[in-house]
Amino acid sequence: MKRIKLKGRGVYQDYDGLKEDVFFESTTENGMTTNHIYYEIDGKGYGYTLEFANDLNEAEYQGRKVKLGKIMQGDVKKFKVYVKNKGIQTKNVGMNSFEYKLDEKVDETKLLDLVKKLNDDPNVHGILCQLPLPKHLNEDMIINTIKPDKDVDGFHISNVGLLNTGQKSMVPCTPLGCLMLLREFVGNLEGKKATVIGRSNIVGKPMSQLLIEESCTVTVVHSKTKEIEKVCSQADIIVAAVGIPELVKGDWVKKDAIVIDVGINKTDKGIVGDVAFDEVSKVAKALTPVPGGVGPMTIACLLKNTIECFKRSQKK
Repeated sequence: MKRIKLKGRGVYQDYDGLKEDVFFESTTENGMTTNHIYYEIDGKGYGYTLEFANDLNEAEYQGRKVKLGKIMQGDVKKFKVYVKNKGIQTKNVGMNSFEYKLDEKVDETKLLDLVKKLNDDPNVHGILCQLPLPKHLNEDMIINTIKPDKDVDGFHISNVGLLNTGQKSMVPCTPLGCLMLLREFVGNLEGKKATVIGRSNIVGKPMSQLLIEESCTVTVVHSKTKEIEKVCSQADIIVAAVGIPELVKGDWVKKDAIVIDVGINKTDKGIVGDVAFDEVSKVAKALTPVPGGVGPMTIACLLKNTIECFKRSQKK
């Protein structure tokens, strides 16, 4: 296979969305040459274009600094890059970010007391608790102790209920980032067939709800779904968020589908997503790389949600 990157970050003139890397693939088999063009959706580049400056400047004008409280517990080495990037980006946009590092064996009462303290602090506008929590802690209880209007992750049961009934809520960062990329690349999503792989509370379920609100026809597949590859092959949009390295193969994807890969998996050959990139890039119209696709959008949406929490606090 001959793979040539076209000059610059070019797009065709009839495409009026993201300025993405365009790749040209030429495959010759039995003397026949097949050409395929696909786009790599650059989450990092798009994340940098989100406008935070006006809101942050307004906050500083009022003599206040937007502040995010991050609670980290246990071994965060597996989240090292993500945690580091969150710290860098909050600083880059002029936001205060404070980490509260707790031992893996932290007492549940101590963690709840910290959450309540941050809830009551008027100078803290957003709170996140890095998941997953150690097994001895009641994850649902701790998440639901965070005030809904400081819940930058959108995991509180009140925000989940609002989202699922089509009302204004804090939206989980990763699904929100995926939706932003789809809106920018595809434009109007109405009537598109979308398949979400995975049914987690963090990505799968909220992602499906967001796509329903965009008037997509949504199918959620999971470990118990029969003929999962057949279901996926009918989709215009696939969002893979299941945590299985390179699960989605080329023959799962119909020609010119849009594929969003949420997965980030450590393997012997390095970091890979839930999508077999080399295979899927031969048939998809566009897909997100791993890393550099959804991850940066998750961080950008975390900042967006924190600023939204700040703005809501000013209306009280």
